[in-house]
Amino acid sequence: MTEPREGPPSALPAGPAPLVDVLIVGAGFAGIGMGLRLEREGRHSFTIIERAGSVGGTWRDNTYPGVASDIPSHLYSFSFRQNPRWSTRFAAGPEIRAYLEQCVLKGGLLPHLRLNTELLQAEWNQDEGCWEVETTNGVYAARSLVAAAGRLSEPKIPAIPGLDSFPGPLFHTSRWPEGIDLEGLRVGITGTGASAVQIIPQIAEKAAGLVVFQRSAPYVVPRLNRRYSVRERELFESRPDLLEASRDQAFRQAEAGFPSRLGTEPDLSDQRARWRNHLDAQVEDPALRLALTPDYVFGCKRILVSDDYYPALTLPGVTLETSALVSIEGRRVAARNGRSHDIDVLILATGFHSTQQPFAGRVTGRGRVLLADHWSNGMTAFASTVVSGFPNLFIIDGPNASLGHNSAIHMIETQIDYILGALDHLARHPGTDLDVTAEAEAAYSRSVDEAAARTVWLTGGCRSWYVDERSNRLTLLWPGLAESFRTQNGIFDPAPFDPAPAPGRGEADTTTHTPHT
Repeated sequence: MTEPREGPPSALPAGPAPLVDVLIVGAGFAGIGMGLRLEREGRHSFTIIERAGSVGGTWRDNTYPGVASDIPSHLYSFSFRQNPRWSTRFAAGPEIRAYLEQCVLKGGLLPHLRLNTELLQAEWNQDEGCWEVETTNGVYAARSLVAAAGRLSEPKIPAIPGLDSFPGPLFHTSRWPEGIDLEGLRVGITGTGASAVQIIPQIAEKAAGLVVFQRSAPYVVPRLNRRYSVRERELFESRPDLLEASRDQAFRQAEAGFPSRLGTEPDLSDQRARWRNHLDAQVEDPALRLALTPDYVFGCKRILVSDDYYPALTLPGVTLETSALVSIEGRRVAARNGRSHDIDVLILATGFHSTQQPFAGRVTGRGRVLLADHWSNGMTAFASTVVSGFPNLFIIDGPNASLGHNSAIHMIETQIDYILGALDHLARHPGTDLDVTAEAEAAYSRSVDEAAARTVWLTGGCRSWYVDERSNRLTLLWPGLAESFRTQNGIFDPAPFDPAPAPGRGEADTTTHTPHT
């Protein structure tokens, strides 16, 4: 497996650090967004640690051909640092990564950034009222810890017999080898999710042959991407109101798709017809159409967007196997249906450990309880951000903080607002900690579970990475409108937290900052 490539921006070398107010783990969208807001509001006592050699998170790690956002560019960027110069309606991965690098450079985050610094262990010190964090570059102490490690950071490698002995290039989509040339090679790809749908059209014509192992067919709807003209970009730059209007329109259009996730009619039938028309227009062969027809309800799994996926599967050198890859012997790979193929390269488009986030095994709260143990039956958190027994710990993009129909950036910004309110509270009440009560966390989780029970994510007859395999709970997605998440979780309220002051501490907070609005 290849490691993520390194590149600019660089940062000051890591070293011994004094107590900081906030330590942020991860320098993707969530960590960078948190840092930008802290810096903008005059909170300069924070550090961002990042295990890789550059920033960007998902958009640093995923460099495969065709990588791009499924969310319109104007919506898939920070509302407080918009970019009028996106080249296309759906930005490509390198352009998104460059945007994040510019956010770091222009947002004044370099002095706070520590690259090549991996979290090894974080433990709550009750006596000192801080998190003691061991990293590959020394120990840090922080009054508050923000976990911004993301849900798409650890590749899931399938347990396929013979995988370790495959003699050719073998890699996960998020570890794409730099400079690899697939021209004239026989390629196998297992998985037909979001990454595969983008990769397959890029390599179908180059490879001598392409075998696609499809465990279950995805729903694919039109992408309708286009380039912005020079004139349009000039207008977006000179007229911020037009840029804001474009962003708002994209948000409203995405929200309009949510009723179908509740199985509401005619919304569900209308959305399915959109897929059906797209498939029928691009695939003439009835047998191939049947093979590309999902056997579950529209929306149960992630809806994919592409204008060239279906046409790629009709090319002469492409073979679609409608069952999973189950065994490998040398270069011979076999599907569950018994058919086998000789290939030179094997690509794993097999997703990520999304519901069991690895960082949880490295975080220890009160009573020496591991966060992974607290989440042994699936991730939970009050306001999708704070966890009982883990004082002053804030998790971005964690339990029920993602969306299946709209922009993840909206959710990240909502959580940042909540965290800033919590930090204001801590500043106003020196010597106290913020530990949400177990009752509040449990009640919130019950309300989320009740709302999730009627969604297609649990009733649609599929298995997806949105649902925890141990409990069959919907632990990744918010089962409502994006607007409802902000209404419910965008403002910090101290009421659900343990009111008892931390024992033996009460020194005044000397940090100066500008309160957020």
